[in-house]
Amino acid sequence: MVKVRAQLAMVMNLDKCLGCHTCSVTCKNVWTSRPGVEYAWFNNVETKPGVGYPRRWEDQERWRGGWELDGDGRLRLKGGGQLEKLARIFANPDLPAIQDYYEPWTYDYGELTSAPRSQVQPTARPRSRLTGEHVTPSWGPNWEDDLAGAPAHAPADPNLRALEEQVRLDYERVFMLYLPRICEHCLNPSCVASCPSGAMYKRAEDGIVLVDQEACRGWRMCVSGCPYKKVYFNWRRGKAEKCTLCYPRLERGDPTVCSETCVGRIRYLGLVLYDADRVEEAASTPDPRDLYDAQLSLFLDPNDPRVAERATADGVPPEWLEYARRSPVWKLAVRWRLALPLHPEYRTLPMVWYVPPLSPVQGAADGDEVFAAIERLRIPVEYLASLFTAGDPEPVLRALRRLAAMRAYMRARTVEGADGEPDPEIEGMYRLLSLAKYRDRFVIPPGRGAEALALAADGCGGGCG
Repeated sequence: MVKVRAQLAMVMNLDKCLGCHTCSVTCKNVWTSRPGVEYAWFNNVETKPGVGYPRRWEDQERWRGGWELDGDGRLRLKGGGQLEKLARIFANPDLPAIQDYYEPWTYDYGELTSAPRSQVQPTARPRSRLTGEHVTPSWGPNWEDDLAGAPAHAPADPNLRALEEQVRLDYERVFMLYLPRICEHCLNPSCVASCPSGAMYKRAEDGIVLVDQEACRGWRMCVSGCPYKKVYFNWRRGKAEKCTLCYPRLERGDPTVCSETCVGRIRYLGLVLYDADRVEEAASTPDPRDLYDAQLSLFLDPNDPRVAERATADGVPPEWLEYARRSPVWKLAVRWRLALPLHPEYRTLPMVWYVPPLSPVQGAADGDEVFAAIERLRIPVEYLASLFTAGDPEPVLRALRRLAAMRAYMRARTVEGADGEPDPEIEGMYRLLSLAKYRDRFVIPPGRGAEALALAADGCGGGCG
């Protein structure tokens, strides 16, 4: 028996990310500009290789986030079950400290505007936003920006384990890519399973993972349970907070703030349908390299009449089916298999996927040699596989070859004037990745629209208690 559920998901095209941090700044201004979350960035952009934010968040041997399989092949939280969590509920060793994030600071601009006449140039000294004391900044959420795997930090990147021979951080062979990150709104969220008070939940209608602020008791097990470290503790209010996927905007049919303001237009939002009854089975796949294919097998074809009939019977609004058929996420992740999940080995079945960057080839490559040279990209395929496919290079190679084939096809038709029948699949892929309009990138079904519009009219924005 199939149980059809709808999930709002996101795809980011890393081939177009500029690393401008506009998404981070707009998200910060909307969601975390309040006391208690000065250090929190629901959206941040990391330069990879690098240790990321918080530091070494990918090292689950240290942080014990996500899921693992026990001796019988059953899923269990990597951080331990209920009894283990209860034993350390007042002293959790798996929590990042403020130094792992960074101590946020501001500047004493008043010292500039009110400084008396002096022989010495006045300066605006950095001051901690947590303690009010003067500090010397030594780390931040984008401290590694554009360092291209600098030797000072890159060796600590967990993705470089076992790749020392393939990835040499010599000046002539350095590489980098930008990795924007938000909450993954997983199908099998370990943060929800880790919460002792039941405050974390995945809402049934669209799969967005949220925190019930009234029920939250500030135990912070969700922080350590999330392998992506995208749950934060508001130290002023004593509550957990996280990316909400801007659900008040989505309910009006508008995209998230980070998507709306993205300069590179790298983000896509849309619905996918999946079989909720097989989530545990997929997450329990023994070989981590098979988790990508296992998650793909959960997704259901919205064009299949049987799926549509079952979805309606399971409570998916009939009008949502058309949004699922037009979904750019369905096309990029499932139909064309260009987008890949971030660290599927955490077994949370993440729902923010990435189109890998098609970087320059190391050395000359002309004509037909381009496809043979895919494995000699400046960004090693092994490194991309460690990010997106638990180390399996084949899905990454397939996606990169399709991107290269699309470029070759479009160049032949638009630059070289090649004749022949057009290929609708390749041209559809090109339009979505390169020329897509607003309505094609964001295919969002409005939900509870009257309620959301009333909140917007009151100026509440969904954040009122």
